[in-house]
Amino acid sequence: MNNERYRHELKYIVSEAELCALRARIKGILRPDPHADATGRYQVRSIYFDDLENSAYYENENGVAVRSKWRIRCYNGSDEVISLENKRKDAAMTQKLSCALTRQQFDGIMDAAGTSKTAALLRDAHQNDPVLNRFLTELATKPLKQKVIVQYEREPYFFPSGNVRVTFDRLITSSKAYDAFFSGELKGRPVMPAGRQMMEVKYDDYLPDHIYHAIQLRSMRIETFSKYYLSRRYAG
Repeated sequence: MNNERYRHELKYIVSEAELCALRARIKGILRPDPHADATGRYQVRSIYFDDLENSAYYENENGVAVRSKWRIRCYNGSDEVISLENKRKDAAMTQKLSCALTRQQFDGIMDAAGTSKTAALLRDAHQNDPVLNRFLTELATKPLKQKVIVQYEREPYFFPSGNVRVTFDRLITSSKAYDAFFSGELKGRPVMPAGRQMMEVKYDDYLPDHIYHAIQLRSMRIETFSKYYLSRRYAG
């Protein structure tokens, strides 16, 4: 699951009307993600971790060019696929390093985070995955602790040339109900202003011209803050 390549990432805040217009434009040129359901969407939930100084939060707020954060992600509230991810940012480029977690590993991390159990968890892990080993080391030494759950509904599209991915992320909410992470319904607080959603555009070396023109609207503005930052700033 590791992906060591840095990619371009652009984020836009859009209205519901703009989202509909953009969807109509790109449906004819991008393919729907095969992992989506019959509606073309799936739900994303992520538990974000930060240290005692909330370094990831304040680095985002202060616009630090090189920064990283940790999260554990699942889809549609299921524990069938659990991913530990380290999201790194260098200016407008991002890199995601990831590994799969078992439910047992997830439960151990959640139980140990922010407690004296982290050292034992690291000592007893004996894991060969460098991403997991690095996370467990930071969990024990910084230490890291879970800060918030971010949940949203994602409508994804992709284009093979340039490895382009365009996603519409709607109904972004935050929660601290960690025990309900794998529940069918997770109640959360809205993060975005009413009627505002997020579009993300990711690509490798280049963005094909016809896609670039399709996603341009005069009223859109680029957003520099992450969902993690927005969730903690606006929803506590």
